[in-house]
Amino acid sequence: MDIGLIGLAVMGENLVLNMESKGFGVAVYNRTVEKVDKFVAGRAKGRNVLGCHSIEELCANLKRPRKVMLLVKAGQAVDDFIEKLLPHLECGDIIIDGGNSHFPDTIHRTGYVESKGRLYVGTGVSGGEEGALRGPSMMPGGSPDAWEHIKPILQAIAAKTDAGEPCCDWVGEGGAGHFVKMVHNGIEYGDMQMICETYHLMKHGLGMSNDAMHAVFADWNQGELDSYLIEITRDILAHKDEEGNYVLDLILDTAGQKGTGKWTAIEALDQGQPLTLIGEAVFARCLSALKDERVDAAKIIKGEAASFEGDLKGFIDELRQALYASKIVSYAQGYQLMRAAAAEHGWNLNYGGIALMWRGGCIIRSAFLGKIKEAFDRDPELVNLLLDPFFKDAVERAQPAWRRVITAAVNLGVPVPAMSAALTYFDGYRCERLPANLLQAQRDYFGAHTYERVDKPRGEFFHTNWTGRGGATAASTYTA
Repeated sequence: MDIGLIGLAVMGENLVLNMESKGFGVAVYNRTVEKVDKFVAGRAKGRNVLGCHSIEELCANLKRPRKVMLLVKAGQAVDDFIEKLLPHLECGDIIIDGGNSHFPDTIHRTGYVESKGRLYVGTGVSGGEEGALRGPSMMPGGSPDAWEHIKPILQAIAAKTDAGEPCCDWVGEGGAGHFVKMVHNGIEYGDMQMICETYHLMKHGLGMSNDAMHAVFADWNQGELDSYLIEITRDILAHKDEEGNYVLDLILDTAGQKGTGKWTAIEALDQGQPLTLIGEAVFARCLSALKDERVDAAKIIKGEAASFEGDLKGFIDELRQALYASKIVSYAQGYQLMRAAAAEHGWNLNYGGIALMWRGGCIIRSAFLGKIKEAFDRDPELVNLLLDPFFKDAVERAQPAWRRVITAAVNLGVPVPAMSAALTYFDGYRCERLPANLLQAQRDYFGAHTYERVDKPRGEFFHTNWTGRGGATAASTYTA
């Protein structure tokens, strides 16, 4: 067999069928072996898929260098399977983790597996069930020597752009692949939250019906917002159950999360990067989980009882512009984080190539990503997407509408944490002088933390005896 796959849950089964449909023979194993037999006799019947009842049997039936892909729960399960696989693999054989592992774990595992003479790859896989079957976006990183051996398989099963380019390419060493997937998921959190805020503003601020909102999202999906998430939102808004009820209206408003958005926000804090929009998207899910508290609070706390007055059609177009501008900021922040992490870990990330990998197959796929690819083609050293001529002009054009939408949401009492965070970031990033001078004065006043001066070279630090009672001793200067 060309490749082995361990883990026959939804993603695993569909990736196997995808691989087999592209001409690859696949050996499969699952810890619960009954799943193996059921799969081989069911969905994989008549296909070039070999069911195995042990890891030893799986490895014995693979071409060299052996390639084994894990589609198991992130965490200890990955480490357990690595230990079970290593005795049955030879030097140069490859273990591929296709789960949502945290990138520091992948950095450690790559070093560990390489120390045993084997190769290790951590690849982000995005696209969900449909993507796994028809073509996902894949972001592999780890041991560089593994790429030539797994490239034909991964690029064959990956989604393709309209030009036929595979949405899969080598990302970098160590945990680079899983890091880029983590940022992808963080951006996904932001995109989803902003769409939800748009829906909330339409439904509770403007009083629009589900059918009317469906029509708006259908229209938006034909323009600059054309994307998978806008497309499925369009479909969700129109979907009814057997009794004629809108399913969306029956769903409890408490959002789940599996951690990748939180990891992105934590990494942003560690890197000192202002991923304010993604952070707010994570916190919005946390707030949604406080359902019982919110129900009680709604009975006690009253806000302004405002209603929308004005040109509904015109405001909906302004809402489109606000969503688009906020989306640009979300990606600008995500790319800032990737640039900072690449510098720390020594990764040579291809930022335009990453946008290309996200063009198809993945959850955040959109026409918009082609513009990001073009931006980095124009300037591979681009520091921030907001500085690219296309995105600068787009955000500046949308700015008046963006501000009116946020103002209207505030007046209507509809929370828009992600979109307002995007506007605040935009205003902060373009602000030549922020009030951090006062903050530094406060820190120096109470803790003698020192400050730099505008009339002195950077790197020189000063302390003021603000009260006349302090001494001349200042605290050491460092950034945590």
